[in-house]
Amino acid sequence: MLAGYDTLITTIALGAILAYSFHVVLMAGQLSLGQAGFASLAAYVSTLVVPAEPLFGSLSPVLVGLPVGALVGAGAAFVVGLPVLRLRGVFLAIATIAFGEMVRVAMTNAEWTNGALGVRVDKWVTFDFAWIIVAVLAYLFWRLGPSRVGRAFAAVREDELAAGSMGVNVVRTRMTSFVASGAIAGVYGVLFAYFFGRITPAAFDFSLMMDGLVTAVLGGYLVFFGPVLGSGFLTVVPEIQSALGLDAGWVHPLVTSLLLLAVILFLPGGLSSLLARRRPAPRRVDPDGTDLAGLPPLPEPGTAVAELRALGKSYGAVQAVREIDLEIRSGEILGVIGPNGAGKTTLVNMISGLEPPTSGEGEVLGVALGSNGGAHRFAQAGVSRTFQHSKLFDRLTVLDNVLVGTHVVSRPTYLRRLLWLPSARRDERRARALAWAQLDRVGLAERAHLRPGALSYGDQRRLEIARALAAHPTLLILDEPAAGMNHVEAAELAALIKALADDGITVLLIEHNVRMVLDTCTRLVVMNFGEVIAAGRPREVAADPKVVEAYLGATETGESEYV
Repeated sequence: MLAGYDTLITTIALGAILAYSFHVVLMAGQLSLGQAGFASLAAYVSTLVVPAEPLFGSLSPVLVGLPVGALVGAGAAFVVGLPVLRLRGVFLAIATIAFGEMVRVAMTNAEWTNGALGVRVDKWVTFDFAWIIVAVLAYLFWRLGPSRVGRAFAAVREDELAAGSMGVNVVRTRMTSFVASGAIAGVYGVLFAYFFGRITPAAFDFSLMMDGLVTAVLGGYLVFFGPVLGSGFLTVVPEIQSALGLDAGWVHPLVTSLLLLAVILFLPGGLSSLLARRRPAPRRVDPDGTDLAGLPPLPEPGTAVAELRALGKSYGAVQAVREIDLEIRSGEILGVIGPNGAGKTTLVNMISGLEPPTSGEGEVLGVALGSNGGAHRFAQAGVSRTFQHSKLFDRLTVLDNVLVGTHVVSRPTYLRRLLWLPSARRDERRARALAWAQLDRVGLAERAHLRPGALSYGDQRRLEIARALAAHPTLLILDEPAAGMNHVEAAELAALIKALADDGITVLLIEHNVRMVLDTCTRLVVMNFGEVIAAGRPREVAADPKVVEAYLGATETGESEYV
């Protein structure tokens, strides 16, 4: 039945494999175009190790070349990634294009590659062999999606700042996706060589990179079978064109370009998203004692959680925060208020590890401020936060947003998911139970299947709090959580914050709703021009003349309306 279509079917498989090398970096929000270089290196090196005769009399000798090609591609990607992964977006794309061109030029001028003439090899790759590799890759990505590392990839793609604050090691995640891309490109290079029977440097040029990228984007990189769908579609189009007698060379590029433009404008998730739209609502997992067991205990009330000594932050000549001495103790609700530009957000950015101080010192849950490692180290220590402007993962569901929050208190499951081990299912169930518990806590359980964009602004703020709570934090930083809420919603939020403190969670609250702060907080700090101008019991601080003058304002009698 497939007679005469072997080449076409195998070409679809090879296109899908190449697209998977782009798929994995796009999953993590990166635009890398160096895959042709990785494939070229792997293809040439494989010719040095692949035997001329079948293995054990019948097996394809390419089985020897595949792991070698994967290692060569992964190794090259790691070396290249060390300097270039500091770049983002188009700059990363340009740097990786340059690498691919460097490899092509080097191979053209090397003696062992026979220069531009290339190397001839035996054709050992058949359509069934190629499709087995496609099936393996599809399985790997299918099992990756719902795993802890899969959620980390998605979080980094959506918002690196928020991902790091949830405990995701952004640098490691980006490098992991880059190295995986190199390994898959290496596999493609070996299969390409032993299917077409000849390797030349020109075969791994810029057009190859663009073909792989277009296939990945057209098929969709949010669903595991996107590369297969994209490759099949783009490979069949020329065949349909030929069958219709449209032999003009401009037809195929025109059709491909129009399809790609349509996908970018109207279907950002690619063609595969059409098949994935009708997903069933997420199955609720009710937590029990087993699910919540094993969470780290919170410190005893009164234990020092954070200590800041003469902490300061400057941006050039602008001193945003200066000489802050502050101690935060377990179980308290510490309010930080002050006019806009007082340095409140800069202060909590330093406490949560997003920004290093320029002067002074401090420790938060045993982690020194300004130490190497980034925000994820503070999240792993027990710091969780929301942001002044919501940083939700817009292409993830409400439930998946909260599942990202469980990153620091859940175990890696991907390798165990590949083997269908019961322990992986238990750990994933535990993570989902934690997520559902927090959605119940903030009243969003019935909206678990929605995207954040479908929620009201107040519900989006509550979702961000649920995501932060899913990390089981010791110190919870809330940066203007009541912004955009009416007085009823603000009162409900205040009750939630008090309940969190009763549970032993330390809360650091930045808020402009002064009445809510005075009714909720156990201690209050007031900042102005980067300095602390008052600290103590909320009502006493509100009556301080310096606070009244700088922030609260006075009534006609000269007293603060909040006293």
